[in-house]
Amino acid sequence: MPPVTTPSRDPELAREQEHLARARAELARMRVKTATTERAAGDAVSDAFLAGALARRLASLQDDPTSTLFFGRIDLDGGEDQRTWHVGRRHVADDRGDPLVIDWRAGLSAAFYRASRTEPMGVMLRRRFGVDRGQLTAYEDEHLQDRSEQDHRSDILTQEIERPRVGPMRDIVATIQPEQDEIVRADAGTTVCVQGAPGTGKTAVGLHRAAWLLYAFRDKLSRSGVLVIGPNRAFLDHIGAVLPALGEVEVAHTTAEELVASVPVRGVDSTPAATLKGDPRLAQVLHRAVWSHVHPTGAALDPLVVPRGAHRWRVASYEVAEVLQQLQARDIRYGAARAVLPQRLAHHVLLAMERAGDSPDDQVQDAVARSSPVKAYVASIWPVVDPRQVLFTLWSDPAVLAEHADGLLSDDEQRVLLWDKAPRTKGAARWSSADAVLLDELADLVDRTPSLGHVVLDEAQDLSPMQLRAVGRRCATGSATVLGDIAQGTTPWSTSSWDESLTHLGKPGSHVEVLDRGFRVPGLVIDYAARLLPAMAPGLGAPVSVRDNPGRLDIVRVAGADLPARVAAVVAEQVTQPGSVGVIAPASLLAGLGAALLAVGIEHGLLGSDHGDIEHQVDLVPATVAKGLEFDRVVVVEPARIAADEPDERTGLRRLYVVLTRAVSALTVVHSDDLPPLLAAPT
Repeated sequence: MPPVTTPSRDPELAREQEHLARARAELARMRVKTATTERAAGDAVSDAFLAGALARRLASLQDDPTSTLFFGRIDLDGGEDQRTWHVGRRHVADDRGDPLVIDWRAGLSAAFYRASRTEPMGVMLRRRFGVDRGQLTAYEDEHLQDRSEQDHRSDILTQEIERPRVGPMRDIVATIQPEQDEIVRADAGTTVCVQGAPGTGKTAVGLHRAAWLLYAFRDKLSRSGVLVIGPNRAFLDHIGAVLPALGEVEVAHTTAEELVASVPVRGVDSTPAATLKGDPRLAQVLHRAVWSHVHPTGAALDPLVVPRGAHRWRVASYEVAEVLQQLQARDIRYGAARAVLPQRLAHHVLLAMERAGDSPDDQVQDAVARSSPVKAYVASIWPVVDPRQVLFTLWSDPAVLAEHADGLLSDDEQRVLLWDKAPRTKGAARWSSADAVLLDELADLVDRTPSLGHVVLDEAQDLSPMQLRAVGRRCATGSATVLGDIAQGTTPWSTSSWDESLTHLGKPGSHVEVLDRGFRVPGLVIDYAARLLPAMAPGLGAPVSVRDNPGRLDIVRVAGADLPARVAAVVAEQVTQPGSVGVIAPASLLAGLGAALLAVGIEHGLLGSDHGDIEHQVDLVPATVAKGLEFDRVVVVEPARIAADEPDERTGLRRLYVVLTRAVSALTVVHSDDLPPLLAAPT
């Protein structure tokens, strides 16, 4: 691989720059053509559909002048018909339809990411381009079929991975590694779970998989939908620019809490209560509670009597019991079975009419099913169920909870679930986040939750079994990309087994892919954080940084009164360099740190669980919000206090592990309290 070249020395780079200029001009032509396309729909509905399709197409053709339309090139060995293909973020063609840039998601582009000297995949030359503010500035070539050429680490690839950045996450199409590409291009019907250590790019891989699926299975997924689920709004703001940059503007984003937000969340559970409400046994308790509303078939049933004309038609109690048993034996929802019941009963009325010599038709059966006597009878034996009323009764009435939890929950566990002082009505209930998940389960027991085509679930290790069931309902007939790191589990109920999590998700036996090569977190930082692994995630392998640059690690101890000023001084030094700075601290310290930053003239953002920040070079970040974010330089304040703020030691160490692994280039730890013993030990 020759050294990076500059435009002043290389006519080949000038030719590539001309190709980029031509591609930009053709993209502009495609955009104008789309904008001026006349709609010829035959009706208002079709016209609205076409207008929406054209708007989405126009949005996908936007050109970002700060980026480049292509970042690589492959020359394929086709004998005399050797072809050159430029690989970029989207397809660009000239006015004859000939491609100037092929989409990175196209099948042909896979060779750009996966070809090697041992398996060249027909690639004679792979070229990577250096880019600065949207312009090509350099290139590197690999001749994969030339045995005399030595392997070298790509300087351009390294520079792109380590490039300082401020603002939201950007796409990684130029730096996708072979093991990442295999995950991205997994079949649409395949659920993939990615166990990814910090800095391995698992979140970016999941987002690029969503983009690839929409490219490869557009017709199917544009109808059924794709959803990205993240841990909080700050995280979603951070990743929100990735898919639009790839031309995908139809993917919805939500958080795990927003996914099940059917009621206002105003209550807070104790840790034992929240953990128990996330236990999968609650699904059985709720199932019993819902179906208990059906009249017990073994108990006395009144016969159904339907007056019609001069006759009173009768369905015997044993016939009604048989209908109830048949419906309960079917694998359908409570509400769907209830909707079928009137027709089943009306059918028995028709049989009675036929035995009496009448010849009723389907219209008569429909009329009987809609009649007041049948409606009233159905309401008495199969009443409408309100999920909020069901849960309200369970948490309010010890006898009802005991009935449905018998054999599932102990007496002590039931006491944990019961309200200390029950509200007067369901409307006055202060529902918690865990209650909202259970209400979602109840709603699905009554009426099936619609399924999407694909769900990308990030930070999945933090979800309880009941939360995983809620996500699984959204991809029951589709597939999922599950992303997470067991070592970064920061809830008391975080998983210790992906097999268990996938079972709760409804995707047992799905493939688990391990990413342990860290591209974004430097070696000094990841090795320092990995000291915590034996105590918090025994048996989990330590990640390995593959970067040549080891990064920087500084540990600074100060007196307690000097802490805010020293943090501000550290940040003041760091903002003189390009790239983002994240100051991660316990929530209780943020106000003082913010005042200290302002005192030295440093404007900054403040991230919260409900919002992110894409404008400032410096962000104050509560430790509980740091997951999934990254900054070029990170200042961690009082690590021992960050760990102590969590409900137990394991969760505290995992929270600290997350915080320590947010740095791309440098980590500074500023503390007045003693460090946790594992971090204080000499290197």
